Amino acid sequence: MPGLGLATLLFAATANAPIAVADIVAGKALFEQCAACHGATGDGTEQGPSLHGVVGRKAGQMQNFRYSRAMQRSGIVWSEETLARYLSDPQDVVPGNRMPFGGLATPEESKDVVSYLESLK
Repeated sequence: MPGLGLATLLFAATANAPIAVADIVAGKALFEQCAACHGATGDGTEQGPSLHGVVGRKAGQMQNFRYSRAMQRSGIVWSEETLARYLSDPQDVVPGNRMPFGGLATPEESKDVVSYLESLK
């Protein structure tokens, strides 16, 4: 079977490839940048809402925080994917949002922060 040979070859080629795994400890350290404006437990701050339980939450809807219209109208429900994209380039994902942050340097850093945020459940 020709297909089996190709599948075996592809498996062998990728078997030793490193798999990127999000790092909660690195994410917690990176979150220090976020902590200036966002709480990781309970309440947020005057500058940003709490990010505790953010995964699965609809963007711009947390009580006791005044969101930009752009965020309120974004229609985003925060998932691992949407958070990682947002953390990489907030203005690209939600143009006109008020968060004064240019984004994390690499996709790996974004995944690490998302992994940390998920651990806060």
